[in-house]
Amino acid sequence: MTDSSIAVRNVYVMLAYAFRAMHSDGSARVVAERFERVQDLLAEVLVRGVGAQVKRGLHRDYLTRRDQLATVRGRIDITRTVAARSLTRGRLVCEYDDYETDTPHNRALKSVIVLLIRHGEVAPRRKDALRRLLPYLETVTLVAPTSIRWSALGYHRANAEYRLLLGVCELIVKGLLPSDDAGIATLRSWVSDDAMSRLYERFLREYFRAHHPHLLPAASAVAWDYDAASARGIDQLPAMRTDVTLRRGASRLIIDAKYYGNSMQTGAWGKSTVHSAHLYQVLAYAKNADTTQDGSVRGLLLYARTDAAYQPDLDVVIQGTRIGARTLDLNEPWDHLRAELEDVVTWLEVEGSD
Repeated sequence: MTDSSIAVRNVYVMLAYAFRAMHSDGSARVVAERFERVQDLLAEVLVRGVGAQVKRGLHRDYLTRRDQLATVRGRIDITRTVAARSLTRGRLVCEYDDYETDTPHNRALKSVIVLLIRHGEVAPRRKDALRRLLPYLETVTLVAPTSIRWSALGYHRANAEYRLLLGVCELIVKGLLPSDDAGIATLRSWVSDDAMSRLYERFLREYFRAHHPHLLPAASAVAWDYDAASARGIDQLPAMRTDVTLRRGASRLIIDAKYYGNSMQTGAWGKSTVHSAHLYQVLAYAKNADTTQDGSVRGLLLYARTDAAYQPDLDVVIQGTRIGARTLDLNEPWDHLRAELEDVVTWLEVEGSD
């Protein structure tokens, strides 16, 4: 599956849910605008988001600095002062904190903006808009995008608006595949399937958290239901972690999100079936999670719909466990897409398969 198979109007909504920013300033305007390519959408998110952040004030933090000063500021570094023989010149090596914008968050923003300007297949007017943002980031250090430690970027009330912006930046950097040709980096693709797959999983999880928090949506671990008395080498059992688990009373629904170019496999005789490994996986999750063996745990493979002739449409009870496979059409208008997501919740109803 390529990014062109997803309605661009829904990509922003997925991003907003995935990074918990559904109420960011300008979100409605971005959704309403037409985009032909994902790269233009991501660039526009940065243009609007960083522009709004500039008006509110860029994120600042206390950063430790060390410098030779004529007067005392902060703490005197005696060892370095002596080593540098600064006293003979009447200067002291001091360590002090500055409240400034040269933070890791702003460095990430600046590096991706420059990347888009230099190498992105972005409309000229959006590149111009990105260039107009750079003067506001003049005091921010430009770093290599590959050096950014995304997991180390923390969020709190003062910089919560950065969550969506830096989520977009991370998606851009991880989705770009640079190749060196005579020393010039070129972009072979924009958003990789792997990056979109992670976005798809996170979008589903955050959608249910936003609209059905009472179902306790989470990426839960599933323990193997083995016989402890006769077990050996249990540390060799692979970990089982769901993409999304929903709970209603004693009922649980395990959702395994799949973002694949081919949502069905074709056998030797041309028969289209659900991928064996996917079906075995979700069945293993559900059977091991259902320790009471009363059918209260169900498993659902939720594929991003492709343009293939045959699509997964499975709903079956296997050894007392309801297992299914269906698609989510990301090309549909948002109202239709949301209706499909709401229909998934019905799997938690007490009744089994109709």
